[in-house]
Amino acid sequence: MAEELVIEQGNKEEQYKVLLPQIEALLAGEPDIIANMANVSAALKQTFNFFWTGFYRVKGDMLVLSPFQGLIACTRIKYGKGVCGTAWKEARTIIVPDVDKFPGHIACNAASKSEIVVPLLKDGNVIAVLDIDSDRLNCFDETDSAYLEKISNLIVR
Repeated sequence: MAEELVIEQGNKEEQYKVLLPQIEALLAGEPDIIANMANVSAALKQTFNFFWTGFYRVKGDMLVLSPFQGLIACTRIKYGKGVCGTAWKEARTIIVPDVDKFPGHIACNAASKSEIVVPLLKDGNVIAVLDIDSDRLNCFDETDSAYLEKISNLIVR
């Protein structure tokens, strides 16, 4: 079945409000988390044209690269390391306005300037993280956090 994404041209919140029900419909009835991560990555990239959008899944004591849209990326990230590993360890969304100022930032690509990482929780445990990078400073805010957390919850329900 071919899917077509309707993209809102308004402000960020208006874009998320149009995108959220589309993602919900796209994921409805699909139990495969990898397929859902792939479609969510593509929908976010297509809507916002973020520099890098993707997932890392928890595998033992590492985050392992999973579906993404963008340039090649770090394949494995240790627990508590970088923004992704810290979001996993602390089980909370982390917004980084300037990645060069984040202690221990892992630079998979030097063009990345700001980042948001949202943990995906199932039964109280982090099973993956949604990682989004921008090539602009201060790209992410509480609007992104709120909507990306809703989208992440759709993936693990």
